[in-house]
Amino acid sequence: MAEKVTSQLLVDNFSNAVRGEGDVPESIHRIEKLLDTSIEFHELDLLDQPGLEKLFKKHSFSAVMHFAGLKAVGESVEQPLRYYRVNLTASMNLLEVMQAHKVHNLVFSSSATVYGDPQQLPIDEQHPVGGCTNPYGKTKYFIEEMIKDHCKAEKEWNTVLLRYFNPIGAHSSGVIGEDPQGIPNNLLPYVAQVAIGRRKFLNVFGNDYDTLDGTGVRDYIHVVDLAKGHIAALKKLKDDCGCKVYNLGTGTGYSVFQMVKAMEKASGKEIPYKIAPRRGGDYSIMLR
Repeated sequence: MAEKVTSQLLVDNFSNAVRGEGDVPESIHRIEKLLDTSIEFHELDLLDQPGLEKLFKKHSFSAVMHFAGLKAVGESVEQPLRYYRVNLTASMNLLEVMQAHKVHNLVFSSSATVYGDPQQLPIDEQHPVGGCTNPYGKTKYFIEEMIKDHCKAEKEWNTVLLRYFNPIGAHSSGVIGEDPQGIPNNLLPYVAQVAIGRRKFLNVFGNDYDTLDGTGVRDYIHVVDLAKGHIAALKKLKDDCGCKVYNLGTGTGYSVFQMVKAMEKASGKEIPYKIAPRRGGDYSIMLR
């Protein structure tokens, strides 16, 4: 995505990224290496509204892409108050500062979890929302509602809400990709860590779902395709689009066991696994 945006400023608090020990964070250094250019970066938490104010006073922004937030379904069931505080407060702070500085263009990283347990498949943008099965999904739904209400009140605002299905993968160079701090909450990085021997086995959370092999089925979208979706969303903002909603997925679902077999084939490594109880807030199938 950074390859297509000519002028950008990145903000991150590094709660789930590689900080490294150099003056330039390792994640940023790798992006700069790929692009062969420097990127302006600020280490900042969106919970720090005064810090956010200083940033907006210093710079003139034409649009904001809001990716920040906690994002693990199972963890949100175990730590609901943390998820509500971080995700909702951060988003409220950002919207207020944007409004104060007359920045009216926003792309928001939402989630297909706003649909809850699907009433029909595949899921399109007209599927009912709000029946969320976990606090993470509820925070995304609440933020969407905040944005929609604000757009109704402030007609000059243009927003695109992108409902991700399951992002996976890495840049084709292999220089940047998903390498989470601590125990991975997503399937692919966990399977990858088992493949390289960092972890002994994969926990498969539930094998009694009503699916082809009993494991959960998800619509996996490559992160590069996801980035292309964001560039398209930025272009849409220029049309004075109001508030638009788009799903980002492939329309094809794969089970946990299918993903494990695919990794075994690609890596040439056996992926040991153990069946564990279902995680709270999970669902059997999510498919665009």
